[in-house]
Amino acid sequence: MSHAFLSNRVVTPGGTRPAALLVEGERIRAISNLSEVPADATLHDCGHLAILPGLVDTHVHINQPGRTEWEGFPTATRAAAAGGITTVVDMPLNCLPATTTVAALEAKRESARGQCFIDWAPWGGAVADNRRDILPLARAGVLGYKCFLIHPGCEGFTMIDHRQLEATLPHIARSGLPLLVHAELAGPIDRATESLKGADWCRYSTYLASRPDEAELEAIRMMIGLCRRYRFRLHIVHLSTALALDDLRSARAEGLPITVETCPHYLHFTAEEIPDSSAVHKCAPPIRSRENREALWQALAAGDIDMIVTDHSPCPPAMKCADRGSSDTARFDEAWGGIASLSLALSIIHTECRARGFTLDHMVRWMSAAPAALAGLGHRTGALEPGREATFVLFDTDAELKVTPDHLYFHHPISPYLGETLRGEVRATWLRGEPIFSEGTFMPTPTGREIISL
Repeated sequence: MSHAFLSNRVVTPGGTRPAALLVEGERIRAISNLSEVPADATLHDCGHLAILPGLVDTHVHINQPGRTEWEGFPTATRAAAAGGITTVVDMPLNCLPATTTVAALEAKRESARGQCFIDWAPWGGAVADNRRDILPLARAGVLGYKCFLIHPGCEGFTMIDHRQLEATLPHIARSGLPLLVHAELAGPIDRATESLKGADWCRYSTYLASRPDEAELEAIRMMIGLCRRYRFRLHIVHLSTALALDDLRSARAEGLPITVETCPHYLHFTAEEIPDSSAVHKCAPPIRSRENREALWQALAAGDIDMIVTDHSPCPPAMKCADRGSSDTARFDEAWGGIASLSLALSIIHTECRARGFTLDHMVRWMSAAPAALAGLGHRTGALEPGREATFVLFDTDAELKVTPDHLYFHHPISPYLGETLRGEVRATWLRGEPIFSEGTFMPTPTGREIISL
């Protein structure tokens, strides 16, 4: 049986236009003019709802197995489906064991089996002592590798220093897969923290001063030099400082294979607006100034930043100091540095895009096509085209979304976005021709699959 989804705004690689998305089984059969719908098709009149390709989020911390009480596959993938995200790539840390060996990867796969409402894939980890695991992980199906140049904030995953990187990068280059780098160096952070002795750690300004732009800038310059030497695919995760853009722009202009992401919280919040003791806003690198935020938007417009992904990094309430009797006692040096936003990212970015004149085409490029390309999934997802899987989102651009805990769907309803009013809301999410989320209701049986790069 074929289905035709009619909309005044179907976002295709050729632009947004009135069209009918024709679906047969699990695949897109065609995208036709509204007047050319086959007579035997079952009609779904979506009216004013925009039809977008399912979003791809390549920066998600699911934490299962080992720390499933932080977030697990069922809750994370439900939240993603509610936010129009149909593929996530899971980070190799925060779970136990970390995904730094083939055995650990198999443990993760076993824990995910039958639990996922959307598709998922794994990143592997590049840590201090696993260079001999890099190519076996590639053969086992990871899409790339993640590393930290600084302590990652939790046990089970080690940082990697310059010497260890030099030993590991030839293996990563040989794999052909990207290396995703948390680009902060400890030196500038240690010096800044030393200068803050006696400071009030309930103040956001103290935390911001403790993670200076220079920590990112020096790390990115180091990685550019290594990329130039070893010619591996370098991806900078969660860029927060606009000061690094000139270096990145120059490196890309000389042909180095570098891509860059930023996240909704860096594009929405500003340091000037974050209340003291508001540990829900803590992330690393930190949210910076209003001027910096606007420079990140300009870089997206210019193509100097390629994509927007969530860095969904949840934790139990106590780790965000949310269990304290008085919120004004929360200290930024004690709280977990992560923000959860899987179910809200599309609405957040649409809100900001409306304010700046960006279109649905921009959003789809930044949140679907570009991350799909990073992960090597562009042949199957990231665009609405004939022959691809019928995985798409019905998005109400005119809706006002007042963020309450019941809109979050992830395990712990902790979010700096609570109480905000956003513009745009996901009405339905379809995965391979089946509705997995519609108006607050989920398909009862998870049908997501693991995507393996082999």
